[in-house]
Amino acid sequence: MTRKRRRLYFVLFAMIGLGAATALVLSAIEDSLVFFYTPTDLAEKDIPKDRRLRIGGLVAENSVKRGADGVSVKFIVTDLTNTLPVTYKGILPDLFREGQGVVAEGKIDAGGVFRADAVLAKHDENYMPAEVADALKKSGQWKGAPAP
Repeated sequence: MTRKRRRLYFVLFAMIGLGAATALVLSAIEDSLVFFYTPTDLAEKDIPKDRRLRIGGLVAENSVKRGADGVSVKFIVTDLTNTLPVTYKGILPDLFREGQGVVAEGKIDAGGVFRADAVLAKHDENYMPAEVADALKKSGQWKGAPAP
């Protein structure tokens, strides 16, 4: 075997090893990815029901219903085009209220209800999560505060 052929084999095996390592890393990352969607995105796209994802939008007016146990809550998230019912069991952020921006993380069940296990609310009167603001701007429904 000549030096040239050995070098070619070495490069070939190195490329195969690099490809295998890349495939392993990408498959590991895919399991931990959480995608962001608006209610309109969910209505338009076919998203697997068992996939973990984030939804965002505004909490619809007069939609918050608290459970008798004090920790369960049902509300509706809207992007002013479509809506999505959400259930959550836990303590909501202090600034969570109707008409405010919200991002929830969880899964959609077979009935089309989003089962959240984490809820994030905006932190002051001028802030809205970037994903929510972008989605509202894209839908033409943005009525945010003017830029400083």
